[in-house]
Amino acid sequence: MQKNDVVMVAIEDIGVNGEGIGKVDGYTLFIKDAVIGDVVEAKVTKAKKNYGYARLMNIHTKSGFRTEPRCDVARQCGGCQIQAMSYERQLAYKNEKVRNNLIRIGDVPEELLQEVMEPICGMEEPFHYRNKAQFPVGMDREGNIITGFYAGRTHQIIPHMDCAIGRGENKDILEIILTFMKEYQIPPYDETSHRGLVRHILIRSGHRTNEIMVCLVINGTEVPHSHILTERLAAIPGMKSITYSVNREKTNVIMGRETGLLWGQEYITDFIGDIRYHISPLSFYQVNPVQTEQLYGTVLEYAGLSGNETVWDLYCGIGTISLFLARKAKQVYGVEIVPQAIEDAKQNAQINGIKNAQFYVGKAEEVLPERYERDGIHGDIIVVDPPRKGCEESVLETMVKMRPEKIVYVSCDSATLARDVKYLRERGYEVGKVKAVDMFPHSVHVESIVLLSHNSPDSVINVKVEFGKGEGNVVGCNIRAGKEISDKTESYI
Repeated sequence: MQKNDVVMVAIEDIGVNGEGIGKVDGYTLFIKDAVIGDVVEAKVTKAKKNYGYARLMNIHTKSGFRTEPRCDVARQCGGCQIQAMSYERQLAYKNEKVRNNLIRIGDVPEELLQEVMEPICGMEEPFHYRNKAQFPVGMDREGNIITGFYAGRTHQIIPHMDCAIGRGENKDILEIILTFMKEYQIPPYDETSHRGLVRHILIRSGHRTNEIMVCLVINGTEVPHSHILTERLAAIPGMKSITYSVNREKTNVIMGRETGLLWGQEYITDFIGDIRYHISPLSFYQVNPVQTEQLYGTVLEYAGLSGNETVWDLYCGIGTISLFLARKAKQVYGVEIVPQAIEDAKQNAQINGIKNAQFYVGKAEEVLPERYERDGIHGDIIVVDPPRKGCEESVLETMVKMRPEKIVYVSCDSATLARDVKYLRERGYEVGKVKAVDMFPHSVHVESIVLLSHNSPDSVINVKVEFGKGEGNVVGCNIRAGKEISDKTESYI
């Protein structure tokens, strides 16, 4: 296969970034925008020894799974990689992705997964679910201020303000801000020259409360004529917080470290179950509140709390999982590296009247070993919800030393999840339950939860108890680590 070759390809699978995968005479091609079941004409753009990339030219035969995207820029935008595929097939793909990673990377036996893997949890309405959106601001070739989303793997802004997975009020907010910037000649940020003021517009909303937050990320220390802007934005129903975030660095990181208040309060509120949370501009909070309740409900179910357990919640953010569990546990300890998130977690515990949750600022790989080895704080159950890179090995090592009865692992990347599951399985833990939750419909991402329980030592004590004379019973019991694992009763004469 060579560059610029035009080939006909049947799409058989989907890659990690949502591209269709097909083969021509055994040679694998990755083709963006192709759907499983399509037969497409594609032009090779990059050819390597065993695989290559191609651009979709024409769809020769449409897949039965292909559907018309609701968003008219879905193909250009990098956010919804698989919106052209039916939602039912999206769910099947994501479930297979988690399962295959656990088998191939995690070495989990296929027959075990057949027993313990539950059906994926999808959404009844997989649109307009996101409670958070970050819109880059820039200038088009004609000198117009624009906002929208980055094209896949680029920083080219696709102008679009009515996202199919975002909240409906986002468009009104963006139009107010862009009109204000044009009226008062406030320039957008230019990445090349490092000039201009407004870099991004962050919008957050409460699913249950309908409260709205707007945060302008700026390459400066103040927003000119901010009283005019806040007056216009404050007229939107539900507006509670208008802030700014200072980011003067040459970086791809969106938010700066310093925030300031322009109008209202510095946070909005929302609920997960009956727990109320304060959410600030820098807070980590799940973007799909409907599925978050499903996710945390599964975590609670897998933890199986009776009220007597000590629970560690690593990478706890603003305490969302910690407080969800605290109502059922004896004591919960949360760990998070972001100081503002820990302040939010403490405040969230206070406003909910929860007194059995304690929070530590720091890296999980440092705090957990220190608190265990120096202070002797044990954990009956450990919940981890790490970033995409998974857990540091030192965290896994300490968890193994602590020997909790259960580990509930929540992950946004099933590949690193599988890697860590393999580590834990090799050190005395076994997979008890697995469930995927579709937190991000129309994207390739999926959240997954794995319950791991500690295997008891292999030593087994066989006990036979005889009682009575003549006709009676013999009761035989196998006891492992103090727990009865089987019993058998036989009559005899």
